[in-house]
Amino acid sequence: MVEQQLDEFMAGEGYWKVPSNVPEFVFYFRMENNYVNVFHVINYKRDLHITTEQYFHIKGRIKDFFSEKNIDNVHILSLIICGEAEKVKYLCTVDPLCWVIDPIFDRLVIYENQANDFYGMRGRIELFLQNPSAYIEKGKSARGEEEGAETAETARSADGERKERPHFFAGSYIPYVTVGLIIINILVFIICTFTGRMLYNKGGFYAEAFLEGKQYYRAITSMFLHWDVNHLFSNMIIFYYLGEIVEKNFGHIKYAVIYIAAGIMGNLVSAGYEIYRGLHILSVGASGAVFGVMGALLVMACTYRKRMENITINKLLIMIAYSLYSGLVGENINNAAHIGGFLSGALLAFLLWFLGKKRNGGEEGTV
Repeated sequence: MVEQQLDEFMAGEGYWKVPSNVPEFVFYFRMENNYVNVFHVINYKRDLHITTEQYFHIKGRIKDFFSEKNIDNVHILSLIICGEAEKVKYLCTVDPLCWVIDPIFDRLVIYENQANDFYGMRGRIELFLQNPSAYIEKGKSARGEEEGAETAETARSADGERKERPHFFAGSYIPYVTVGLIIINILVFIICTFTGRMLYNKGGFYAEAFLEGKQYYRAITSMFLHWDVNHLFSNMIIFYYLGEIVEKNFGHIKYAVIYIAAGIMGNLVSAGYEIYRGLHILSVGASGAVFGVMGALLVMACTYRKRMENITINKLLIMIAYSLYSGLVGENINNAAHIGGFLSGALLAFLLWFLGKKRNGGEEGTV
């Protein structure tokens, strides 16, 4: 009974079904803001036996399915339907994201080493198992008869023709914030070529003007100014390749906050350093914010290793070390802004991860 009603339950929770060639294996997915949640369902019958290698191979194929759609941030939890929970315990011991549904007693079995929750779905599954028919009917009433009649995969048009639901995978992910910021930086630089030093004098960061003159806007405007083409080009190339990854995983708004906050903090650290050393420097450039994005990427790679196999932490550390070293040995480089931006970007990314983890009941947080 549970197997037959699971489709309706998952559809009611906003999950779409993807069947496989093997009827014992299906998965359901739901797109979130910048990631996808997946329930991988195994109908473990008496004559079925899965090795741990086969089990992880199947989960790997699911990730490949989404990778082909340019989606790498995939969270997968396995649901094994089996009347003998002990029979499949060997799979749960090797994967913390694996729960068992006992269809005989209509209960959810979660062992001690398992994830305590999966994005708030544990309680919903347990309520569903208590009375599947009542839970589904209640959901239909709340959503309305028309929405409740739709399946997780397709909807029917008014003339009875079958239509597929709009698919979120129609195109590649577009990093709107990253592209938008790059365009703004380029446009501002073009304007600067016609206005001489006017924008640099008005918008560049200068500690005395910021603190004594109370021209606080300079902490932001200086982030969009660059001295020459090489300065602009080097910042924007690094920013695009790093920013695209970070924006895809954090989402547009949080990513924009990290970028702006890191740039501002980089300038504040620079102001403190200038005052301490008695320096009088007019500085411009997006590198403080870019280093903030770099710090966020490092935190993301460390906290999301299982979902970011394409990020090599060692190579990332080498790139960061080289970038900082290049600034230290170069001339006319605002290293204080680099370091301040990097540390603030990393700290903000960590706080977002920690809050996401806390929100999800101790499970690995989402940014």
